Amino acid sequence: MHHRNIVRPTIALWAVFGSTLITPSIAASITYPAAARGPVVENHFGVDVADPYRWLEDLDSPATKAFVSAQDAVTTAYLGALPQRAALHKRLSELQQYVRYGTPFSAGGEVFYTLNTGLQNQNILYRQTASGGRVVALDPNALSADGHLAVVGYVPSHDGHKLAYGVSEAGSDWTDWHIRDLTTGQDLPDVLAHTKYYAPVWSADDRTLVFSAFPAPKAGEELATADLGDALYRHALGTPSTADTPLWEDRAHPDLQFQPFLSDDGRYLVIAIGEGEVGDKGLEDIVVLDMTTGVASPMTQGFAAAFVYAGSEGGHLYFVTTDHAPNGRVIAVDPAQPSRSSWREVVAEGPDTITVSEPTVSVVGHHLLVQRLHDAHSAVAVYDLDGRLQHAIQMPGAGSVHGFGGRATDTETYYSYTDPLTPSTVYRYDIAKDRSVRLQAPVVRFRRDDFRSEQDFYPGVDGTRIPMTLVYRKGLRRDGHNPTLLYAYGGFGIAEVPRFSAHRIAWIERGGIYAVANIRGGGEYGEAWHRAAIGAHRQVAFNDFQAAAEWLIRSRYTQPSMLAIEGGSNGGLLMGVSVTQRPALYGAVIAKVGVMDMLRFDRFGQGAGWTGDFGSPGDEVGFRSLVRYSPVHNVRPGVEYPATLIVTGDHDTRVFPAHSFKFAAALQAAQAGPAPVLLMLEKASGHGGGTNVLQSIDQQTDIYAFLLKALKPTPRSR
Repeated sequence: MHHRNIVRPTIALWAVFGSTLITPSIAASITYPAAARGPVVENHFGVDVADPYRWLEDLDSPATKAFVSAQDAVTTAYLGALPQRAALHKRLSELQQYVRYGTPFSAGGEVFYTLNTGLQNQNILYRQTASGGRVVALDPNALSADGHLAVVGYVPSHDGHKLAYGVSEAGSDWTDWHIRDLTTGQDLPDVLAHTKYYAPVWSADDRTLVFSAFPAPKAGEELATADLGDALYRHALGTPSTADTPLWEDRAHPDLQFQPFLSDDGRYLVIAIGEGEVGDKGLEDIVVLDMTTGVASPMTQGFAAAFVYAGSEGGHLYFVTTDHAPNGRVIAVDPAQPSRSSWREVVAEGPDTITVSEPTVSVVGHHLLVQRLHDAHSAVAVYDLDGRLQHAIQMPGAGSVHGFGGRATDTETYYSYTDPLTPSTVYRYDIAKDRSVRLQAPVVRFRRDDFRSEQDFYPGVDGTRIPMTLVYRKGLRRDGHNPTLLYAYGGFGIAEVPRFSAHRIAWIERGGIYAVANIRGGGEYGEAWHRAAIGAHRQVAFNDFQAAAEWLIRSRYTQPSMLAIEGGSNGGLLMGVSVTQRPALYGAVIAKVGVMDMLRFDRFGQGAGWTGDFGSPGDEVGFRSLVRYSPVHNVRPGVEYPATLIVTGDHDTRVFPAHSFKFAAALQAAQAGPAPVLLMLEKASGHGGGTNVLQSIDQQTDIYAFLLKALKPTPRSR
């Protein structure tokens, strides 16, 4: 990267001069740990870019360990002294102490579901007996005394006698799959090691599993190891893992990853292929492997659209695709001849989107169950296998659903419904009778009638109509004095849908507003909404979020000093950009596991797969876009930044923790105002946070206490 070009000097102003312009922090009563500024300067397409905190990428170096330890001491002391911690912790524990059921799934006539009685660290998996009773199929809490071994997925065998379950240590994406004999209650010696992201599939006779796995990472390099060399393996039960043989790989393209699915008759293995994690780019290739003959036939090549496997019946495979349909359509494919000439459109594209970021179509009860989004909430319809609409399923409200899984021969299926004021509630759905039966109604210790949830729309910078969900206590005064927490994600075609959080109630009870902005980059309105804010157009998502903040202020819900923002992962990047581009617009920032160094994100873990959304720092167009908003490179000395809590996990293999380390060091050095800038390294925590309920309560206590201190809301009579 040593090409010479004339560029506008403002593109990387802070990066170029950052090594000499240092303004010591004057944050009141906080002395930040010293962070040495190294001499690293690299030339990118004619622009010299400083990277003074490159040394923090070596996580095991004594210097990095000392930096992190010192940061932890500062953060722990600050958070521990916050006056509302004890009351918040007590209330959050009360709110979390309610019975929670997971969406049931069935196999071999057996029904399985998870249950948590309240404060159990992890949900217990139960198997329903023929008499209607229940027995424990697996208790994840028994795997480790401290709860740091977490179960992240279940895959029952077809006959329901065995169970594959994935175990992650402390929230890491690295997952080992174990096999439990449900008859004896004992684990078999078989282990499927070094997997990430994808569940295994059972063969039709339940004697073999196909799984996706990476080479074993070197000891100590689990967090930084790039996702390369993925392959599909076949494991025969009762054989050592050393005997596992590759079933599908592409050594010429080590960046490719493979997700397996199996047709209901067990004959065809559907291999979804992604450049990076399958689904990250919303562009997949599909290969259909005949397990009887060993013949592999490509269904699509060139990564031109999304293809998500939905199920099989009657000699056909069904997929959701964005091929010639940015809002999604359903096609049927002949597995023996899966090329485009055999495709048949079953459900055409409509005005509402069928999202492709997760499974939303299934083949159950000899029908197609199709989930769509209408203004960011769920609508579900039943079609016959020829695409004729049978009926729409009546939803309990304007919320979101999860489930509707099963096999083509099942007569019923299960789903869960939630909205901002309704805890996840499980229903059984009879397909032939079009009847939903509620199986349980969780009871959370709050007065629902005291709260209000509503959807509104605000204008983006370019006038685009953008949804926003608001949740608050009834009787709210729109006088600009309400502490408000604004959340968004806006990336990778992932839609933010209405859902309940018990923790959120504690915020709203204290006079807070919780707002979710459905900004572009997500999948709320299909691929057009997603692709409006990727690559060189990424600023569109950031503008949408800033417009949401301005609308809340203009509508007199809040004011800048009382407006907090929060986001994680891609949303953490959104926070880093927001605080560096518009620091005066916010009173506090919670940036969780964010991608903060946009010139090096592709070098670690899963990062190379994100170039579909972000663009590549290795090409000139990508570099010029990325350096303009990269949080680490746009921290400006002498600016008064709002109170900022930067959160990462010590087992985050998805977003390298050094992103947060570097951003914290830069922001602390630049801070010219009194607001705190803190780095929180969550112990035994991965990309999704802590692995158990008690960790979650502790972490949320710290976040809300930090926000209430920063925003300084005063008690008001109602």
